[in-house]
Amino acid sequence: MMDAYTALTRGGVSWTPTFVTELNQKTCIGCGRCYKVCPRDVFELVDREEDEMDEDLDEDQMSVMSLKNVMDCIGCGACGRVCPKQCHTHLAMPVAN
Repeated sequence: MMDAYTALTRGGVSWTPTFVTELNQKTCIGCGRCYKVCPRDVFELVDREEDEMDEDLDEDQMSVMSLKNVMDCIGCGACGRVCPKQCHTHLAMPVAN
């Protein structure tokens, strides 16, 4: 197994970024908080699939976040910190050759 990507902060402290790898659309409420804080345009708001429609959803929840440009994630973790439903999965990634 390859080592995870690590970097140094400006202060010289070692930091291992964790990149978004999944977004659970079943628990997502489509609030857009992750979209708003993401500096890299990783997310987009899409319509829910008809088979995912639930009679308990109100009109504001007919849309859901989706991963648009997952390879542009820089591993800052902002999306996971602002999500009220903890929909995001983050993982450290191995250094690519």
